[in-house]
Amino acid sequence: MQRRIFIKKTAKGAGVILLAPQVLSACKEEKDPIGKSVIVVGAGISGLAAARKLKNEGFSVTILEAQDRVGGRLRSNRSLGIAFDEGASWIHGINSNPITALAQQAGMETIPSNDDDYVAYDLGGMDISDAVFSDTETEFYGILETLMNQGNAAKSFETVFFEQYPQYADNRLWRFFLSTYVTFDLGDLDQVSSLLYDEGEEFGGIEKIAANGYDTIPVFLASGLDVQLNQRVTNVDYAGDKVRVTHNGTVSEADYAIVTVPLGVLKNNSIQFAPALPAAKQTAIEKIGMSCVNKFLLTWDTAFWDDVLFLIYTPEARDKFNYFLNVKKIHPSVNALMTFAYADYGRLTETMSDAQVIGEIMGHLRDIYGNNIPEPTQLLRTKWATNENSFGAYSFTAVGTEMRHFDDLAEAVNDKLFFAGEHTEVDYFSTAHGAYLSGIREADKIIDLQ
Repeated sequence: MQRRIFIKKTAKGAGVILLAPQVLSACKEEKDPIGKSVIVVGAGISGLAAARKLKNEGFSVTILEAQDRVGGRLRSNRSLGIAFDEGASWIHGINSNPITALAQQAGMETIPSNDDDYVAYDLGGMDISDAVFSDTETEFYGILETLMNQGNAAKSFETVFFEQYPQYADNRLWRFFLSTYVTFDLGDLDQVSSLLYDEGEEFGGIEKIAANGYDTIPVFLASGLDVQLNQRVTNVDYAGDKVRVTHNGTVSEADYAIVTVPLGVLKNNSIQFAPALPAAKQTAIEKIGMSCVNKFLLTWDTAFWDDVLFLIYTPEARDKFNYFLNVKKIHPSVNALMTFAYADYGRLTETMSDAQVIGEIMGHLRDIYGNNIPEPTQLLRTKWATNENSFGAYSFTAVGTEMRHFDDLAEAVNDKLFFAGEHTEVDYFSTAHGAYLSGIREADKIIDLQ
């Protein structure tokens, strides 16, 4: 199994891999104060990266964070004794990826994501042979390499795919690949652009899974920074000499502001800007897509499943609990599985009770392993689509998106108002490393103005 490989640009990426992106250190010696102030809206990895670099360069930096902790979508729940990463779980390509070095500095433990360590099941617990799975995967990747040649700016990936390959519409294994290799990584199949689905760069090397919590990185970056938690920003006024930021009814001023909230928050108009943002930026906010991926962690007293890293199941319904990460391979003393729901089914789960979710997941597991398997003891879950701090999981190239829209989102306004976040990184959108690099980029812009 080779998830994500199809969006790696070997030829273009080679030049990128040779570059070592800047990695910040929490203990770097700071320069003398320069008398300039910056407000950073959001304590996700992009905001923390920007704040850390600016503070090291002598700026007075205040971070306003709506939640009760730093990290944004790098959020780890430890209520069951292990780290359940509600957002990012993987380092996607470790070679020259800035997250690799940050993880080491922060003490984030990782294990290799061995995509070949899997077993696949069809309905009724019928084995899908390695040969069938591998041959289908190879054909699938071949299609992905060329489908954009039949793409249309007005048509989704789903539309063009089934126009070209109608014979796979009712094939459960093909629906699995479309769900877990496209919808999971990119966005809603009926919204992803048939022209731009393969855009973006990726770092080379293996992938790794965080073992003790991805939030170790933002906690590391936040050390020594002025982070004000539970401060929800509602207005940013950049009409005067100073930027005025309203949070919890209080107004704070600074020479510059960096807005790092997720694209979903911008789409929801949760923050009012005065004057209104430029038309190009508003268009970009509207046109770039925002996906939904929800995650579910279940624990048992005893393990009944295969001793592999990934369990695959091909149900009738698409995007529904078809991919399980065996947490026991990461934490041998813990009997747990993590599974996923994507796109519209992922959004639907947010209307379901815990009991309903468990019932649907167990229906799949019982189809594989029989009706006598035990009920889980605990459930943890996410609701990213309705989370007021994100309104979605990550950005993607939707029908109507143009790649310039990512650059438009990154464009500074009046050399006072700046924007960071994964949705502003044209090469690395939808990733934690893209978010990190965007924060460094915006800090550099402000530094260059001095």
